Amino acid sequence: MRILLTVLIVQSVIGAASAALKPVETDIRPANNKAVAVYKTTPQGDLNINLYFPSNWKALDRRPAIVFFFGGSCATGSPAQFGATAEYFAGRGMVAAAPEYRIESIHHTPPERCIEDGKSAIRWLRMNARHLGIEMRHVIAGGGSSGASIAAFAAYNTDFEPEDEDRSVSHEPNALVLLNPAFGCPPGESSQGAPCAVMASWKVSKVGPPAILFYGTEDPLQEGGRDFTRRLIAAGTRTEFYTAMGQPHGFFNRFPDSPWHALVLRQIDVFLTSLGYLNGNATVRVPAGIAVALHKERLTP
Repeated sequence: MRILLTVLIVQSVIGAASAALKPVETDIRPANNKAVAVYKTTPQGDLNINLYFPSNWKALDRRPAIVFFFGGSCATGSPAQFGATAEYFAGRGMVAAAPEYRIESIHHTPPERCIEDGKSAIRWLRMNARHLGIEMRHVIAGGGSSGASIAAFAAYNTDFEPEDEDRSVSHEPNALVLLNPAFGCPPGESSQGAPCAVMASWKVSKVGPPAILFYGTEDPLQEGGRDFTRRLIAAGTRTEFYTAMGQPHGFFNRFPDSPWHALVLRQIDVFLTSLGYLNGNATVRVPAGIAVALHKERLTP
């Protein structure tokens, strides 16, 4: 155990000092409305970002962008978790992205690197806006589980910052779409040495980007989400909190064919439309006659 911790600490120090963003140097040429680019080089390997474009996309566009971070406790997972969701929002006119980031099972790095890479991915989108056809002021971040935490920490964490990046380009998203994020360890779980302990390193000190959160009522992380939501509301941030009755942690991606998946996707669409990032009605198909519905909680500070 001591040897493993030593390796992780050494790699953590080296990785933070040596990682660098990789600019887009040639024109993006989507194939079937998709492209892949390297957004960051690290000592543990290059990190790719999967890009999804509307069918009528042009580099001269100034479209809103949305980036989704996969879940897996910063230990496992893949951007494929959000491939279909990214395609949906590209179909609604956004440039969507699903990046890799360093995880323990592949890169043997601690969870701090996940947070840093998430900030890097958002910054990379803004730095390359003219190549990607996006509006720098309209970058939304979202994800599931630890991926949602990564998105939130781009706005509410200052402990883990990528080094040697141009900080004049902000990594703070303009809106947040958070699917069962972790804001600490579940009740009763020891936080000593656990990745979830890092997920408690957030602070709300000012008004921030509008946010929407979703949890299943059987998710042990939901109380942390309520605490986070109350603090956002107290700071004056527009925040919506929804629950899915009887659903476990990760229900959105775990059951992509369920009516809950469609209901959540539609509610995200409605939220982004209300902020002016989408136009028209949601195109996701919600099964007719379903007997379930999302519950919007009215939380107060």
